[in-house]
Amino acid sequence: MNAARRLALAIVVGIVGVGCGSRFDAASDGARHALRDPSIAATAAPTTAECTPAERAAFDGPNFASLRPSAPTPTNGVMTAGSFMEQIQQRGRLVVGVDQNTLQFGYRNPITGALDGLDIELLREVARSIWPEDAAHIDDRITFKAVTTAERIPAVMNGDVDIVASLLTVTCERARDVSFSNLYYLAHQRFLVRRDSPIASAADLAHKRVCATQGSTSLANLQRDVPTAEPVTVDARTDCLVALQQNTVDAITADDTILVSFEAQDPKTKILPDVLSDEPYAIAVNAAHPEFVRFTNGVLEDMRRDGRLRGLYARFLRTNDPPPPPEPRYVD
Repeated sequence: MNAARRLALAIVVGIVGVGCGSRFDAASDGARHALRDPSIAATAAPTTAECTPAERAAFDGPNFASLRPSAPTPTNGVMTAGSFMEQIQQRGRLVVGVDQNTLQFGYRNPITGALDGLDIELLREVARSIWPEDAAHIDDRITFKAVTTAERIPAVMNGDVDIVASLLTVTCERARDVSFSNLYYLAHQRFLVRRDSPIASAADLAHKRVCATQGSTSLANLQRDVPTAEPVTVDARTDCLVALQQNTVDAITADDTILVSFEAQDPKTKILPDVLSDEPYAIAVNAAHPEFVRFTNGVLEDMRRDGRLRGLYARFLRTNDPPPPPEPRYVD
């Protein structure tokens, strides 16, 4: 058995072990308690009004544009006076919102006990740019907080976290509530079913129970594009996998990044060929701190330029030929 398979099996054993104690919520409870200071008070109410088609067009896939980096990323740890980065530096810790149950993007490695994944490493790079002198031990400068899908935007709005990287799709509605970095990955929404399921395509999902996380674009897209399906909503992504394993639902819909993780963890599942939508990922920052958005974009720009971002693709997607990252677009 290779190392990747051992890791996948170790993760799924942990998920199922906590997930079967109750119907849906034990897996997410176990995940939250494993991180430092994990409580999130989701008091802010994200915008509910829908954008117009013209407004939404600016946020579709590669069309999204963020704030241009204002200057080269400092390498000496000297932050702009009065900036949010200086406030973070003086506080001594960067508070980040993450997932820890999605293999390749954000997960707790059961062998090392450390958080790992593409999203985790992006946040570590932001922290290293604030504290370059502590680069070798950067986790000592980070407070990790577990956030469910629905908690991601409120956590940024409330200031419970400084920044979130958690397979977060840019949408017009979300951009009314928080600011986004430029895109760092393009995912696609698909479906996962049990291997012995007769469901072969999205057309077979009429009147079937399909699991999606509350507050996700996956849920909204399912209700729009497969209106005859019966949505079953949960708080945490792994709750959907537990529900599928327990035959509580017939399928899961989510980004293919999440479904690939589930398929690796449970070989009795398979991903259907249908693609429901593009899901462009970006990092979320409180809208009151545009200078932090520019700073984060500078970090991403450096990572594109020197190949580190594509190197993370190769490392975590386990491929020798990773796709190129999305090209950055800026509004100014």
